[in-house]
Amino acid sequence: MASTPSGRPATARDRDHEGRARNARPRDGLGRPMPYGADGVERQPEGVVRTPEQSVAEAQELLDEGKPFHAHEVFEDAWKSGPEEERALWRGLAQLAVGLTHSARGNVMGGARLLRRGAGAVEEWAAGGGGRQPYGMDLMGLVAWARELADVVEAGGGAAVDARERAPRLRGRA
Repeated sequence: MASTPSGRPATARDRDHEGRARNARPRDGLGRPMPYGADGVERQPEGVVRTPEQSVAEAQELLDEGKPFHAHEVFEDAWKSGPEEERALWRGLAQLAVGLTHSARGNVMGGARLLRRGAGAVEEWAAGGGGRQPYGMDLMGLVAWARELADVVEAGGGAAVDARERAPRLRGRA
């Protein structure tokens, strides 16, 4: 059997149905790998083409469940499969979800940085779109939410935030 540079025995890599390397370890609600055999959270399927309305609704459900990592996967699918003129918006939304993920993991620097980067991308897209609210989303409300949360994360001294409690409302407050 071959070995790794560290001298440990090499093992076969986990692969998806198309043969691409994929880590099959279970994941928790924040996307962190867990030991093989642990009870993890069902993974979000990748490469799903949804309507924008479906993307917003599914991402909101995941955010409400405290699963921003999984919401990021939904936004990433929209970013990769959507029209070119909307890709920056969906990428910015994915960054917001990853920023919340890192903040919930207690990663102050990464969380705050991604929240601010995503807020800037969403704000820039909204400015270029004439201030419209695509698919009923409150873009400026999301920008304000992200910047406020970034401040809270930095002031918290490394304390993790509750992803469910801090989840944004994509379509504003109901």
